[in-house]
Amino acid sequence: MNRATAAARTAGLACAMLTLSIAPPAAATDRPQTGNVQEALNALSKTTGVVGAIGEVYVDGKRVGQGSAGSRLLNGKGGQIPADSRYRVGSQTKQMTATVLLQLVQEGKLGLDDKLSAVLPQVAQQDLVERADEITVRQLIRHTSGIPDFFTSGLFDDFDFTTYHPPAELVKATRGLPRTGAPGEKFSYSSTNYVLLGMIIERVTGHPLSAEFTRRVFAPVGMNRTYLPTRPPAAIKGPHGHGYYPDPEGKLHDMDRLNASYGYAAGGVISTARDVSAFQRAFVQGKLLPASLQKVITDPPEGAPPQPSPGGRLCGGEPALQAIGGSGPGFMAATFTSPDGRLQLAVSATLSVNNMDFSPAALDQTAKAVFCPGK
Repeated sequence: MNRATAAARTAGLACAMLTLSIAPPAAATDRPQTGNVQEALNALSKTTGVVGAIGEVYVDGKRVGQGSAGSRLLNGKGGQIPADSRYRVGSQTKQMTATVLLQLVQEGKLGLDDKLSAVLPQVAQQDLVERADEITVRQLIRHTSGIPDFFTSGLFDDFDFTTYHPPAELVKATRGLPRTGAPGEKFSYSSTNYVLLGMIIERVTGHPLSAEFTRRVFAPVGMNRTYLPTRPPAAIKGPHGHGYYPDPEGKLHDMDRLNASYGYAAGGVISTARDVSAFQRAFVQGKLLPASLQKVITDPPEGAPPQPSPGGRLCGGEPALQAIGGSGPGFMAATFTSPDGRLQLAVSATLSVNNMDFSPAALDQTAKAVFCPGK
């Protein structure tokens, strides 16, 4: 199944992490006023294609609201989704992958300008990536490598929940595809960049990617209900919402066991609203990376399309907000954060439509109702 359009549709929401401006934490003042989360989720659940929605809002690290709307299963079945359930965060994973990689840079274990062929020799030895001796680690992080997205190969089936595809196989699938540009020439969103970053992390550390995520991010931040599955089948642990995706004939399929091979370092993390809020708070407040390395993630890459800030779209900049999201067959999720890290809204929607046809604006409206009611 060709998911080129899916990758393009997700890019606008997910690459927001590349256009954030990180501000130093502000001194806490009076608690900001927030709207009713449950009412905002009720409205989201009435959007065409939404099966269920959950979300939580945090101020200064304390939960001040949560809610659940719609149902756990299709057609109103299964009861409500518990508000603190786990869900797939999709391409929000990329920010975590980049954070781990940049921690290795900070430790001197590799450099941002190191060539892909040097830090991951197998890509050259096995001819997995064209121009591997020119592509840098920095270009992989910033989607300027020119490597196409493996989803566009048409070799991977969304409805195959059991076949394990090693990361190198995903990368190899791009070898015969047209490049999107010369190394460093322009921005082109591609999950293959982050598959390669995951492979680099494993080679440099000698540990599985999931173990490095836990050691370097999940445990230090207190994300004790977050994990990274890398092999199928991988249904979400505990009670949770189910998302659905239509096949070419329009028949809906339950995507609960979405193939973990395709996620990996690009989109595989399963988390909760509390945990992803804690990650965003720690990230923007500089607790995971120094400012000089944060900028590798947050500064706009060369040739990236302009991304209006969610705060500008929704609240006229008051409060200021930044967003990072992810989407895949059967779901869309986003986390909204203030630049000082004081505010977070994490929201997940399970879907019954093609996620390519579901607009991130629906989640924006949820954030608007919570952070700037009446505007």
